[in-house]
Amino acid sequence: MPQVRADGVNLYYEVVGEGEPLVLVHGSWNDHRSWQPAIEADLRASFTVITYDRRGHGQSEKVPGQGTRRQDEDDLAALIERLGHAPAHVAGSSFGASIVLGLAARRPELFRSITVHEPPLVGVVADDPDSLAQLQPTMASVDAAMDHLRKDEDEQGARLFVEEVALGPGMWDQLPAPLRETFVTHAQTWLDEQTDPSWAVLDLDRLSACTMPVLLSRGSASPTWFSTVLERLAAVMPQAQRQTFEGAGHIPHVTHPQEYTTVLTGFIRAAGADGPPPAQ
Repeated sequence: MPQVRADGVNLYYEVVGEGEPLVLVHGSWNDHRSWQPAIEADLRASFTVITYDRRGHGQSEKVPGQGTRRQDEDDLAALIERLGHAPAHVAGSSFGASIVLGLAARRPELFRSITVHEPPLVGVVADDPDSLAQLQPTMASVDAAMDHLRKDEDEQGARLFVEEVALGPGMWDQLPAPLRETFVTHAQTWLDEQTDPSWAVLDLDRLSACTMPVLLSRGSASPTWFSTVLERLAAVMPQAQRQTFEGAGHIPHVTHPQEYTTVLTGFIRAAGADGPPPAQ
């Protein structure tokens, strides 16, 4: 089983395809397999695609005690460096997008381009009353999901999160059974992430110094506060491009894999043409 050791933790990873390195960072409730629809759509025809299970997810090691997003960022850095792929094109979804941006603010030299979809960085809009008003229903649902998980009611918490935060009413029953099981399996890991005091904040000043090509995306069916977060990020990253996936929500690489793959491939090809050559 391929593994890389990062900060004392064994991380499972997979590599497919040929071309420039593209590292994919998954969100909170799943593992590396969530990227499979996009890989088959066909990312592996254009890139050497590296997927991995973040600590506490899938086949990677689970560590006791409170985890932090900073640890996930350091894990991503170790993966890129130890597999010899720096600088890499990196794409992240949801909490994975937050990890990508957090690491980019500290280690920009690791990135050739960045693509992020709907990072839940509520901390960057905490000073905006309108944004907080938009967030109130979502945060109430998040609190309710956390209450379920604290009572070990993992399936109830996962269902509530899917239907009231991520994908919309009725979507839980439409998910394939294996995907529902994956949500339930990682419910307690999500709870741990939510109890990290720094999970939703970002150093915008340091991020503004990043010069690599950036694509910020959202789904048209997602809550409007995601767009507000992206607007704040775009304000400090003037080189960033924006993308909306029409009809999609929080996981377009799963629900709209062909469109997601087309957009990501086109963006990276343009970034490769405009950016510096990969490090040797």
